[in-house]
Amino acid sequence: MFSRPSSILCGLAAATIAAIGLSASPALSGDRDKAFFEQVAGQWKGPGEIVAGKYKGTKFTCDLTGDMPDGSVTGIKLDGFCRVGVFKQPMSALITRDGKSYSGKFLDGADGKGLDIISGNVAKDKVVVGINRKKLNGAMIARLQNDQTMNITISVKVEDTMVPVIGLSLNRQVDNIAVGSIK
Repeated sequence: MFSRPSSILCGLAAATIAAIGLSASPALSGDRDKAFFEQVAGQWKGPGEIVAGKYKGTKFTCDLTGDMPDGSVTGIKLDGFCRVGVFKQPMSALITRDGKSYSGKFLDGADGKGLDIISGNVAKDKVVVGINRKKLNGAMIARLQNDQTMNITISVKVEDTMVPVIGLSLNRQVDNIAVGSIK
């Protein structure tokens, strides 16, 4: 499926982060969804680890920036990179409301080297999205612990069981510039 651990990790990590921007029934929760996306917009950075499968134990870091899409579209645009050792892979995603659910792509989607977003649901402090790549189906859960910390888990379906494969903990990056007035 992927040629090296950084590709697998980056594609799934991108899917995870992009999940930050998905929602349930937009007719009932459109404002809530938009508020959630606004809350997670910004720059996020942190470590992750592949916790199952062939590359179990592989550690990585991601540096991602989320912005609201242009216009009145509800969702999130993501750009940045993930790094495994000396390998650095660009990350990009666009997730938008599509009728009563969400759709989108990580990297170039399932037809390329990425993933498709096929569904989504937003609650107060978390988002759950369905992800797909050919015969691989799974879910990503992104949960805001507080305004500065977000934890992400990506799981894949193995027979009838969801198995966690990637865990990621991101911290909001804030400028530490002192601001004051001159008298």
